[in-house]
Amino acid sequence: MDRRTSRLILLGVAPFLLGGVAIFPAWADIYRFVDKNGVVHFSNVPTRSGYTFYFREKGSALQRKASVPYEAYILEAAEKHGVDEKLVKAIIKVESDFNPWAVSEKGARGLMQLMPENCRRLKLKNPFDPKENIMAGTRFLKSLLERFRGNLTLALAAYNAGPEAVARHRGVPPIQETRAYVKKVLHYYRKYQKG
Repeated sequence: MDRRTSRLILLGVAPFLLGGVAIFPAWADIYRFVDKNGVVHFSNVPTRSGYTFYFREKGSALQRKASVPYEAYILEAAEKHGVDEKLVKAIIKVESDFNPWAVSEKGARGLMQLMPENCRRLKLKNPFDPKENIMAGTRFLKSLLERFRGNLTLALAAYNAGPEAVARHRGVPPIQETRAYVKKVLHYYRKYQKG
């Protein structure tokens, strides 16, 4: 190993090797918000106004493998409910970044970030159980796709802001968080479709 390579490894910027192929770092923006109680919240998906840019997170293409432990559950739920598995994966990526223990400041839980009232309606007993959460979240997504006649943009907006908000506004509500959410899910959906 030459001096330059060892320096890069020490600095943590060397690419990962996977089967002899270099996988270079990916980047994600991280935002910060301090609530009225002084609690600091960090997110790659700002959930309300008041978040400010904090730093750019280093990661790698290996992070795309975060879905691997849940692939069978995603496929099973997608097939059962007739939803594209890549769409389910994109929602999970944006909602929780594949963290089954995620809890939002509003109380949404698990991989697909289901609110307590949705958990009750969907008869989801344990929102932190990946299989149950993905099955219930996919069923909820399917109901939104049916309600909005296959309009993916409206279904995603409803997943984030609630179906009543979408119906009331007759389209995507003028909520910054919801508009950003729809864009991010569609972005990851396209990425997963490309493989």
